[in-house]
Amino acid sequence: MRKIPTYLILLMIFMLAALTFAREGFQRTSDFLPVSVWYSGGTARAPMLSTITPESREQWRRDLAQIKSLGFNTVRTWVEWAHCEPRPGEYHFENLDLLCELAREQGLRVICQMYIDSAPDWVARRFPDGLFEAQSGDKVTPQSAPGCCTDHAGVQDAVLTFFTETAKRAMKHPNFHGWDLWSEPHIINWAYINYVPNATFCYCPHTMQVFQEWLQKKYTTLEALNQAWYRNFTAWSEVSAPRFGTILSYTDFIDWKNFIYEKLARDLRLRYEAIRKADPIHVITSHAAVPSIFYSPYVGAGATDDFLMAEQIDYYGTSLYPKHSNPSTHWERWRFQAAVDFSRSANKRNGGFYVGELQAGKGTYGLNIGNPITPADHRLWIWSAIAKGARAINIYAYYPMSSGYESGGYGLINLDGSVTERAIAAGKTAQIITSNMALLLNSTPEPAQAAIVYNPLAQMVGGEQRTVTSDMHQLSLLGWYRFFTERNIPVDFIHRQNLERGDLEGYKLIIVPYPLMFTEKAAEGLKNFIAGGGFVASEARLAWNDERGFAAPAIPGMGLDKVFGARESSVRMGERPGLGAADKLHPLMEGLTPADSLRGANFAESLELLPNSSSVALARFSDGTIGLAAGKYGKGETLLIGTFLGMANHVKADPANERLMENMVRWSGIERPFTSSHDGRKEAPVEIRLRRTAAGSILFLLNHSEADQQVAVDLGVAKPGRYKLRELVRDQEQELTERGLRLKLSSEIKARDVQVWVIE
Repeated sequence: MRKIPTYLILLMIFMLAALTFAREGFQRTSDFLPVSVWYSGGTARAPMLSTITPESREQWRRDLAQIKSLGFNTVRTWVEWAHCEPRPGEYHFENLDLLCELAREQGLRVICQMYIDSAPDWVARRFPDGLFEAQSGDKVTPQSAPGCCTDHAGVQDAVLTFFTETAKRAMKHPNFHGWDLWSEPHIINWAYINYVPNATFCYCPHTMQVFQEWLQKKYTTLEALNQAWYRNFTAWSEVSAPRFGTILSYTDFIDWKNFIYEKLARDLRLRYEAIRKADPIHVITSHAAVPSIFYSPYVGAGATDDFLMAEQIDYYGTSLYPKHSNPSTHWERWRFQAAVDFSRSANKRNGGFYVGELQAGKGTYGLNIGNPITPADHRLWIWSAIAKGARAINIYAYYPMSSGYESGGYGLINLDGSVTERAIAAGKTAQIITSNMALLLNSTPEPAQAAIVYNPLAQMVGGEQRTVTSDMHQLSLLGWYRFFTERNIPVDFIHRQNLERGDLEGYKLIIVPYPLMFTEKAAEGLKNFIAGGGFVASEARLAWNDERGFAAPAIPGMGLDKVFGARESSVRMGERPGLGAADKLHPLMEGLTPADSLRGANFAESLELLPNSSSVALARFSDGTIGLAAGKYGKGETLLIGTFLGMANHVKADPANERLMENMVRWSGIERPFTSSHDGRKEAPVEIRLRRTAAGSILFLLNHSEADQQVAVDLGVAKPGRYKLRELVRDQEQELTERGLRLKLSSEIKARDVQVWVIE
């Protein structure tokens, strides 16, 4: 028999091991739900790294043993470019190696956060033409942050090489779990360029070249660009992003802001591909500072679109700091829920999202200090995110910040290493999640039949001369969302592009808040949805402007006036315009009388019904003009609202507005998977979420109120018979028998407590 050479035997063993590792790696990343704390050895705050000393190994081992004993299953470390590549091609991953080694001893997995926003000093010296540039022409010489512009070919290559080299090192550790490639993406991070008024980035020659290429792809010819911008460029190299507004077209502004959205998404994809060169198996994520529903394109550091970002990686996510640093800006419950639901919605195709950072302790920002974080806060925040489909919870941070303007804040334990009550409670929640990981990961959310359209274009009306605050789009969406979430009715946020693609399966009702700028494709998608039997409610001035910023000859524009059977006859500005019921027989006006006044915001848009249309007037402004019109189109129905009801409802809900919204749910035929005794009870808010499993369902009850609550839930079930219920948090069991395919669960929930019922 011919002897097989030793090198071939070794090669086959290596290949078999690699295939096994890849297969196990995929299972590790897809069938595991990390609940972690941010910790990178010692008390250095992110993105800084501790210097390794002879004492480091034992100090870090003690910390990691404590993290494990509390109940966490993962530790989230970080790698920082300035520290890890102090000279070109000289890599120092000793911190990552030691952390992974010691975490493995404790049975902890490791997620790695990548930081390149603080760049090594050699980057600016080697690429002096790669500095960020503001619209004023001012160059930003980095103070470590914000680094240099990655549109510069040399800078980009250095950054992506660093990502790949880090992946090569991480792959050596069997307990490595995955990546976060970009913490809170912007064009620039961690640098406050206050010597430039309204500083906006980046106007360097390299970004301008990328912008020119983006415009060439969109317009094809220079003549088409000149026509769109009302300019006279003779070469693509002359084209630059707008630096100020004019009285002429602001199509250039719209193009520039859309480019920034797409550029940030492209930059994230480049990082993803750089990691995949060396790591084909581990999960890759990123997370926003806040979901993009809270951003506007006017952010000078560069705003992201979560829906675009989520397309680039395995999971996109968000930071969650409900009590960030100033008590006056702490989030209301429904604002937290909106943030999480928006992130879930943006990641719908991914099957979940990552909570990249969850506030661990009180926030600090200079002399601002937020209210304390309690064990109940963590319990509600974590379970609310899990109920909505979070595939990871990463608590920021284990130790409080040891330096910087956040010094002393955001720690789960104390800076001297002593454990807090909230650390013990959060660890207990982590243990419960780990014990039920397979159950949670294999559950799916109850599908929403209602959707709220997120349309970043609507924020751009007026360009630089918008004259009003940039948050009106946000407030309109939040007002509508608040109605649904306070009644525990499932609702999705969908992107305008869902309308353009016709990706609307499963929805019965679509709400279009603040619809001032629209695209022809989105208008066509809306028409097709209604014609096919869908129900649509739109707020005032639908499609007033097209995607170029040009006004429509009739409003609603793009032919939507014929779909809604009404058009604008006049418009007035008013802080809180009122609408009195005019047709109390229509299903949408049930329970409303002329004495009830619907409340809007900002615009009072008077409508006139089109001849030969089926539309009817439902409510009128005080001057007698129509402000609310309902109609039919094809197999579907429409509601045109001549003001912004959502915006008016976002802080203080109006009873008449909410009655109309309740009628809209019935009007559109939305089926409730469950109802509860606390739907709409603002004084005693109990959040209820439902997820389906192969064997039944999981019912989450979250008592956000400050008092104990007796909660009754009427849940629809698929089969008759007796059901077993197991509560995960308190480890309780009971059995219930359905009646008419309804299961009636009654339970007392302590103040600010949570129950998670597995129903089979």
